[in-house]
Amino acid sequence: MRMRNKPWAKPELEACDYFIQEPEQLKNRWSEHFAKKQPFYLELGCGKGGFIAQAASQNTDINYLAIDLEFKMLGLARRNVSKTYEEKELPTDNILLTAYNIEKIELIFGEEDLIDRIYINFCNPWPRNKHKKHRLTHPRQLTQYKDFLRDRGEIHFKTDDDELFEESIAYFQECGFEIKYITRDLHTSGYEPNIMTEHEKMFSEEGIKIKFLIAEKLNPLS
Repeated sequence: MRMRNKPWAKPELEACDYFIQEPEQLKNRWSEHFAKKQPFYLELGCGKGGFIAQAASQNTDINYLAIDLEFKMLGLARRNVSKTYEEKELPTDNILLTAYNIEKIELIFGEEDLIDRIYINFCNPWPRNKHKKHRLTHPRQLTQYKDFLRDRGEIHFKTDDDELFEESIAYFQECGFEIKYITRDLHTSGYEPNIMTEHEKMFSEEGIKIKFLIAEKLNPLS
């Protein structure tokens, strides 16, 4: 079911001091836009922002950027972030939001940005063969991420989709990542800490097991 348009979303985002309207201008200098230089984590496809609001507010010693393509989603994410930070009486100086097509992410990140961790939570599985190249874990995407992910940097990947998960394992290995951790039933695995996303809660309530892995970018010199 498609989400209805939210005409208020774009004006609210444009008035938000942690929304980046022209992300291409920050390529290779994202760290300059945060209050402090500290580890830098990225969420690709943040949706309504439930995950990023909790993760960023719980870890103020880390800088976070959340990306989504749709303003209606980012509008909800902004409201979730603002509400969470206000409740905790925190300044929003370690979080940024932006709207962008993740398939063209090389246009907004470069090798000097040095991302420490990437989160990919419940992305579109694109099950048809002719569409699989659009997956956020597809090799053509992983190759782009490697340009700005630190050596030994991590990608944390969650999904409810069995086929996407199994094929993504092969994608990571093909692109020179090492699978450091893997479970096909996250909620019985004992893995901590785990921050629940909106989709994760919904799928779990339906009895669907959550698949999760951590892939590490190998240092080519190691």
